[in-house]
Amino acid sequence: MRLILKTSLLAIPRLTPSSFPFTPTVTLPLHFRRPAKTLLTTITPSFHNSTCAPMSTHQVRDTIDLTTVEKNIFNRLLATLTHFQLQTQLRVAGGWVRDKLLGKDCYDIDIALDDMMGTEFVDKVREYLLTIGEDAQGVCVIESNPDQSKHLETARMRLFDMWIDFVNLRSEEYAENSRIPSKQTFGTAEEDAYRRDLTINSLFYNINTDVVEDFTKRGISDLKSGKIVTPLPPKATFLDDPLRVLRAIRFGARFDFALDEDLKEAAACDDVKNALAAKISRERIGTEVDLMISGNHPVKAMTYICELTLFWTVFTLPAEYEPVISDGCERLCISYMDNASNLIHLLGDSTFTAEQRRLTLYTALFLPLRKTTYSEKKAKKIPVVNRIIRESLKRKAKDAETVLDLHRSSYKFLSLIPYLASGEDIQAADLDWMRDLIDVPASSRARVITGFLLRDLKDFWRVALLISILLHPIDISDSEDEHSQLEKRRDLFNAVENSITKLGLEKVWDVKPLINGKDIMNVLQLKGGPQVKEWLDKTMAWQLAYPSGNAEECIEWLREANSKRVKLE
Repeated sequence: MRLILKTSLLAIPRLTPSSFPFTPTVTLPLHFRRPAKTLLTTITPSFHNSTCAPMSTHQVRDTIDLTTVEKNIFNRLLATLTHFQLQTQLRVAGGWVRDKLLGKDCYDIDIALDDMMGTEFVDKVREYLLTIGEDAQGVCVIESNPDQSKHLETARMRLFDMWIDFVNLRSEEYAENSRIPSKQTFGTAEEDAYRRDLTINSLFYNINTDVVEDFTKRGISDLKSGKIVTPLPPKATFLDDPLRVLRAIRFGARFDFALDEDLKEAAACDDVKNALAAKISRERIGTEVDLMISGNHPVKAMTYICELTLFWTVFTLPAEYEPVISDGCERLCISYMDNASNLIHLLGDSTFTAEQRRLTLYTALFLPLRKTTYSEKKAKKIPVVNRIIRESLKRKAKDAETVLDLHRSSYKFLSLIPYLASGEDIQAADLDWMRDLIDVPASSRARVITGFLLRDLKDFWRVALLISILLHPIDISDSEDEHSQLEKRRDLFNAVENSITKLGLEKVWDVKPLINGKDIMNVLQLKGGPQVKEWLDKTMAWQLAYPSGNAEECIEWLREANSKRVKLE
């Protein structure tokens, strides 16, 4: 069930850690409007209208400039034709042609054959190479697999250290409830071009004639004008293969191109959404989403998904969950992701690895769902975010575990920020999650508590810090714009990061304990059990409080602390 309230987007209320996560109760329009500036204490949603204005003209080359390696590869293939007196036309298809015309490097060469199967031609190439004293490398056959966008058997080989795929031109018909073609035949180059997902992916480079072929008559013009268009009517194209909806979004975001209006209308219709849910495997949807998140414009991609009302089709929820997710929650999800992306850029892209950046964006995207749970067969409550990542997207379990850990640790980091940014002593009462481990001098508490948190997070501590910075209240004035607010968050991030560095905790997880569980059992005459783990944590707290201490001093403290505990009992 969704909760729908008549609330203006311009009246998003104040967010605080105690009320987090908040989801604005608004009805989502097809086109976002940028909200007026409000005095939020945590985050100002910032949506960029990605679909209304035509994109500027893009620089597209008139001819394709081949690298030396590409020339060598194509020369070997042409020589094969000559050697066997074949009339076969060799065409490089799709993405390689598009990228070369845009002046981008591409190492994915797919060659389409007009009168033979890929395996037949690869056998000819291998035979020819043997006649000139060269070995054919890596020859293999990849079976068709529609869930991985492989509708035809593909022959593959390695030439001049590049993998080349060979398939035949084809014409396809699709079954009603499957993206597996029900009928495939040899097709002409024009038929093959029109059955492709987008006009910008329908171009061919004819190796025989050294000519770029644009059979849809739109591929090059759409490249120049920056448009995402389907060769055939979009609704029919999407119903044949609904994965093309997500591919259109991904390429639109990747190249900063505008989605065609008819394409948007088709993508948002119920028939296409139902087909996407029914015909496409969750693994394939997850792969497309992951490519978007890892791409150069992840926020734009997620915004497209949201604008086209595909968000809950892609990120599916269980039948029952609590608390209720209000309409418009998806917009807040993207707002957090937008701010996380902008903050990463402001901090410097080298601050985070590609993997950390990817998981940061997932963590920010699902922040408003952090406290939403569901029950599976009356079992314990499970975070909805775990289900989305593992079931809706079929991503690896480690991704889900990391995002959930970052959600949990962001709350802890949030409570530490005031102390780490100001250098004040931490008050025990303010940190209920560490009360059992802060029996140390007040001046050492910041180091002890932060040390434990970083030992759990390891290399992802900066990611957790960034997420908590997004949630932290920031004082802003009426005159400050979004960039000024982000700069304040950047400065706060840097202040906390510098404090952690000064405390000597930047790699604290590499610090080895002075004493181990066996030492504790010997000193305290224990036979094992939970008490050993409890004392291991307490001795690590002592070690963090006294970084210059040695094992003998730690053992002496352990004896004294245990003696005090026994007397109190």
